[in-house]
Parts: sequence; structure tokens; C-alpha cells
Amino acid sequence: MIIVLTPNCKEENIDRISEHLHKLDLKIHKSRGEDHMILGVIGDISRVDIDKIKGFDGVASIIRISESYKQCSRSFHPSDSIIHVGNVPFGGKEIAVIAGPCSVENEKMIKKLSRELTRSGAHALRGGAFKPRSSPYAFQGLEKDGLKYLKEASHAAGVPCVSEVMAISDIDLFCEYVDAIQVGARNMQNFSLLKALGTSSKPIILKRGISATVEEWLNAAEYIVNGGNPNVILCERGIRTFENSTRFTLDLSSVPVIKKLSHLPIIVDPSHAMGKRDLVISMARAAVAAGADGIMVEVHDDPINALSDGPQSLYPKQFKQLMKEIQVISQVIGRGLLRQ
Repeated sequence: MIIVLTPNCKEENIDRISEHLHKLDLKIHKSRGEDHMILGVIGDISRVDIDKIKGFDGVASIIRISESYKQCSRSFHPSDSIIHVGNVPFGGKEIAVIAGPCSVENEKMIKKLSRELTRSGAHALRGGAFKPRSSPYAFQGLEKDGLKYLKEASHAAGVPCVSEVMAISDIDLFCEYVDAIQVGARNMQNFSLLKALGTSSKPIILKRGISATVEEWLNAAEYIVNGGNPNVILCERGIRTFENSTRFTLDLSSVPVIKKLSHLPIIVDPSHAMGKRDLVISMARAAVAAGADGIMVEVHDDPINALSDGPQSLYPKQFKQLMKEIQVISQVIGRGLLRQ
């Protein structure tokens, strides 16, 4: 439920309304729009006397939120949220880029690559340490050592870092080493994990599940936000369809749809969607043109011998060219790349 206040509503009136709702065990979220302030009411509103609320001074109207993802909805929070990963904002006017290898393979490799990526303009470093692989015989990641190498490389390069968590028991470890925690597509509806991440203050990058609708994706984000962590960045990475010419089908229509339905920032990962490096740059450009707040791409200095996802990883030279191209596209749509 949303309580729309009059433009001249006094703070003392807001306090009275809030106090009344708190007594009903409801949470209140204040949000100021261009012309007025709204109070988002969270919890079981069945006990709320709507007529009594309307009788408070300063109440202009009351709107019931029909969406199940209430706190993530634009109705609840009309203005765009800007989520910071370290010192890098996602959701503002400028576009940010996360880049790095699928897996942190060794200390030397990640440090060398991080220097190359930041010289080309990358704003954050990604790298897998705990790898969810389809085969139990595939490279599973360096685990804690991988997180350690990633943190050291990002610190040396002067950018924040991102890595994917798989288990609740590892959350504290991730909070120690990374600036943002990624939830992979396989775990988008791991509700126990999402609830646990809701108690963290770290930004969460929530990837869309391979068979998830936009509504299911937003409801997954709601678990995190409802747990007390509003710092969620959505990441479109392709969904499974009947088409097999690419690894997945990159649903770029989700970008404007999310912008309409939610205030959360959205980025796009074309690497996992396409599965082939020669297609990644085209879809990264398209993602920026569609209005994404950022992109996440995989880059490796020797992708032919990469321990995971080599075929979809760009060479550093290709990444450098990509940054030049999306800079041009971002300026055409009135945005621009984030300045380092």
C-alpha cells in the first residue's frame, strides 16, 4: 500500500501516520518524488483501517500495490535507485562496465588481466572463485584462494570486484573479500540463499534464471530487499528458448520492461547469453542502446586455454574496442560511460 501525501504535508503529520502504522507492526518506507512524498507500507495491511488513514492531515490518496514484488516496484519507489559497488554507481545517467575472466585461474593471471582491463576503462573486476559447473569433473574454482587473488588484483588496479556465491555458509567469506556478491542464474530462486543475502549490506547482483519470467525475477529480488538489503542490481543474461544458434536467447526487451516496472538498476551479460565471442560485442552494444545501466563481459588473455567459458571470452584487444564503441552509443542516447 502507498500513502500519497500532500505537497505541503508537515513532518509532524508524517510522524503521526508512521506511529499509527508502526503500532500495527507495519514497516514504513519514505520516498520523495518530484511533486510529493509517498509512504510505502510493508507488511500485512489487512488490519489497516483505510478510512482512518485517509482522515490524517496531509494524506492526499491511498493506492494499493497489486504487484507481489512491492518494494521492488516503481509504484513503491518512483525514482530510479542508484546502487554503489565500491565507488562505482549503477543506475545513474552514466553506464558502468564489469569485466574479467569466468574463473580466477591463478594469481599472476588475474593481476595481469586486471591491469589491462582497467587501462581500457573497466570500472569493476569480475572473477569466479566458486564455480557452479554442469559437470562435477569440470574446474570448480580456487575457492578462498580465488577470492583472495581477486581482491588483491582489484585493489592493485583501484577498482571494486564481484564474484558469485553458491552457499549460505560462504556469505561471510565473500563479505570479507568482494565489493558485490553475485547470485547466479542457477540460484535465482534459491530462496534460503536470497533471504540470507537480505541480511547483508553488500550489493547483490541478481542474475535472471534461465527459465524465469520478469515477474519471477523481480520476486526473487524482493526476497533480498524484504530481508533488509535494498542494494540489488538486476542482471539479464539470457533465457532458454527453442533457439540453439546461441547458448541462450538474450532477452533485451527485459531492459525497458524492468525500467517500467521497477526502480532497480539493470545490467546485461551478453557473454553467457551468446556463448560465442564473435557475437558478444554486437549484443553489448545493443544492451547499451536498449537502456541498460551497465554491462558485464568475460575477458581472458588466453581464452583458447581458459579453464572455463573460453569460447565466449573476449580477448583484451576486443574489450578495448568494445569500450570505444559503447562510449559512442552511450553518448548518442544521452548517457555516456562512467568516468574513472
